[in-house]
Amino acid sequence: MLLRNFRKSSMINAFYSARALKTFRPHHQFLCRGYSTTGNSACEDHEPSFLKSVEMYFDKAAKISGVSQKTLSHMKAPDCMLKVTFPIEIDDKVEIITGFRVHHSRHMLPVKGGIRFATDVDEQEVTALAELMTYKCAIVDVPFGGAKGGISIDPKKYTDAEVERITRRYTVELCQKSFIGPGTDVPAPDVGTGAREMAWIMDTYRQFHPNEVDSIGCVTGKPIPLGGVRGRNESTGLGVYYGIREFVSYPEVQKHTGLSGDIKDLRIIIQGFGKVGYWAAKFFEQNGAKIIGIGEKECGVYNPNGLNIDETFNYRRSKGSFLGMPNVDIIEDPLKILELECDVLIPAALERQIGLRNADKIKAKIVGEGANGPTTPQANEILLKKGILVIPDLLLNAGGVTVSYFEWLKNLSHMRFGRMTKKWDELGKSQIVELVERNVARKLSETEKQQVVHGANETDLVYSGLEDTMISACSETRRTAISKDIDYRTAAFVNAIEKVAAVYEGSGIMFMN
Repeated sequence: MLLRNFRKSSMINAFYSARALKTFRPHHQFLCRGYSTTGNSACEDHEPSFLKSVEMYFDKAAKISGVSQKTLSHMKAPDCMLKVTFPIEIDDKVEIITGFRVHHSRHMLPVKGGIRFATDVDEQEVTALAELMTYKCAIVDVPFGGAKGGISIDPKKYTDAEVERITRRYTVELCQKSFIGPGTDVPAPDVGTGAREMAWIMDTYRQFHPNEVDSIGCVTGKPIPLGGVRGRNESTGLGVYYGIREFVSYPEVQKHTGLSGDIKDLRIIIQGFGKVGYWAAKFFEQNGAKIIGIGEKECGVYNPNGLNIDETFNYRRSKGSFLGMPNVDIIEDPLKILELECDVLIPAALERQIGLRNADKIKAKIVGEGANGPTTPQANEILLKKGILVIPDLLLNAGGVTVSYFEWLKNLSHMRFGRMTKKWDELGKSQIVELVERNVARKLSETEKQQVVHGANETDLVYSGLEDTMISACSETRRTAISKDIDYRTAAFVNAIEKVAAVYEGSGIMFMN
């Protein structure tokens, strides 16, 4: 483990403190800010930390995996840690900003993981998230190692220009320590960050590497005009939808829960209405499910007849709160939204939202973890004993890293997906339609013809690739759970451990003996 703490030259400090910077505002920037809560009111004081929780889940699965202890020890420890502090001048005062970047496993390069801006960012949290990323990438067969980063600030307390200066200054640190690059470490958005911050990071990196042809691939989650991929913004929420859809289609899940398997019959409650919760709600709503409750940091809203997602979202965006919203019941305690009766509960906020203080009050049939680490180990055991199925975070919210992988591939190929094949596909389909029309003596309407001959664009291909990835990962988790008679979380960890171990053991470990 390597812990490094560096300071920068006064020339660079002065440059990034004084430079006048433009503010880039991406589409859906309002989805960049995440759910904010301490997360402690659901947990007893003696419950393990987020990092310890991840390690406990890992240890449970490791005993079942059959992987050697030597390999498990190597896999569990983070490879490299970076902690940086740097000064930023704010309103004629100098603030010392602290940032982190952790590479948990570099068994495959580049490593991949988001960057979050939040006051509770610390070394333990970033390490836990990096460890989850290692296993998450393995589960969905994305060839990345796990990483995570963050800056310990509340971005809402700074102007856009100040956030930009902090973001760029942090990126300077990453550049100078080789903790960023298309073949080394590729960050992405997380809580408190979005496409805007990724654009600043990319631009800063390119100033340090002006002749690197693949420099645009140093970060994912970028705005579309700056190399982003269509479908990335909604990818995590869409992955949550695909994952839950797959699990409720399994006969054993239907038998256990009494659910029909039809999305239209589901009553869903979502905690967190940011970029994960909002998009998950949208896709469930579009496919006929009823979203009966949504929780955010100030309160929750509930309507047994279902909420209109866009109306609910627009109300909160305009008012800054759900308070005063008509035709809904206001749930004053944000955590109480988790305890209402529903078919599927989706915690899509922050970690440690279901603990010993509320686990026995959960009434959902399925808990689908849209957030990272929302359930503590002891709470997880309570849910399982109650017969509640838990679809784990490292599987269910892997849609973001999957589509980040697609964006990275797009950046390295320097070509939009579908650019060379769309018209060719449409031509081939048109010829088939003409052949069918001649044989059945019936002309299709123009609308019908367009539906048939439509060639796949970038969004179509991204959605298709994500759907196939989630179907395969869910099926693999299901098979392991059935064959070993274990819960889905443990099964997902077992699969991830075995895949990472195969790389370690196949390539060998230099100098270990």
